[in-house]
Amino acid sequence: MSTRRSSLVTAIAALVACAFAPPAAAHVDYVTDPVGQTRDAFTFAFDVLSDPVNAAMVAGASLVGVVTLAAYLRYRPTVPDVEILRETLATYYDLVPWMLRLSLGLPLVGAGFQGYLFAPTVTFDPGANPLLRLTLIGVGFFILFGLATRIVTAVGLSLYLLALATNPDVILAVEYLPGFLAIFVLGGGRPSADDMLQDVAASDATLYGRVDPVHHLKARLDDLTAPYRRFVPTILRVGMGVSFVYLGLVEKLASSDRALQVVAKYDLTAVVPVDPGMWVLGAGLMEIVVGLALIVGLLTRASAATAFLLFTLTLFGLPDDPVLAHVTLFGMASAIFTLGAGPFSLDERLARTAATEATAAPGDD
Repeated sequence: MSTRRSSLVTAIAALVACAFAPPAAAHVDYVTDPVGQTRDAFTFAFDVLSDPVNAAMVAGASLVGVVTLAAYLRYRPTVPDVEILRETLATYYDLVPWMLRLSLGLPLVGAGFQGYLFAPTVTFDPGANPLLRLTLIGVGFFILFGLATRIVTAVGLSLYLLALATNPDVILAVEYLPGFLAIFVLGGGRPSADDMLQDVAASDATLYGRVDPVHHLKARLDDLTAPYRRFVPTILRVGMGVSFVYLGLVEKLASSDRALQVVAKYDLTAVVPVDPGMWVLGAGLMEIVVGLALIVGLLTRASAATAFLLFTLTLFGLPDDPVLAHVTLFGMASAIFTLGAGPFSLDERLARTAATEATAAPGDD
């Protein structure tokens, strides 16, 4: 027993050492080359808006957005197409765990094979760190199959937090945090190996039901997490909103010199003929606005659809951008679009207000 315990401790220590080892190619960016930042976000925005044309474009777009939002909140039009869409999406709720498992499992498998720790910029040598590689691949495959889902998700979440504590660049993949939390609360769902084995193990007449010691624990965890499942939409939209705000503020506006490289490299001014600085400012502000809308839960499904569109345009517009780095965000956007805003959202509050006004309206039978 002591030998087995010693081996286990050694394996865990090796895994931690692998996870925290300095990357073999630290801070490698797949799209641009590192440059010295010369302006902070506010200075950059001020410089861009000092051009009257750019200032007029931002002011005009802001005015249109504010007026459109105010008109929507004032009249809240009921569109039959949207109502039917909501009813259809409600039938997809049981598939959300599957969506999330795919969107986390696939990138984790890819990260293990390609040699990076959650974010493509945080690389490691798979040959020199085989235990870390196998852990990422194993966690990814187990999540994909939905086998021991909550246990494996807890391992993945712990590894992410440990990596984040050591290498701040892992924040680029912050979407893993709400993704792991949501899967832990929801469990494997269906279809999943856990769901199939649970049914087999529930019967004492089956051989597996007699030897499986885990299915009772799974049932217990299902009961413990059941009260928190209603908060999964909140976890997902806030987590994705924070990710968008970070990408817009830190990766665009606060890293404007590097963002301008992207505009020049892909000749984006030929697509939309505006000043390169306006390209960067517009992209950053768009991501910040979408992120804030998700955080407060306003027009949540529209915001999720906008996020999905932005990811798609990025993949087609930046051909060498790593696809796997966006899969988790694609899955989260799909899940948010399916679930809606959830608790602690402006959408929920507006819906309650509308329902109260409809109930109190005179002349209703």
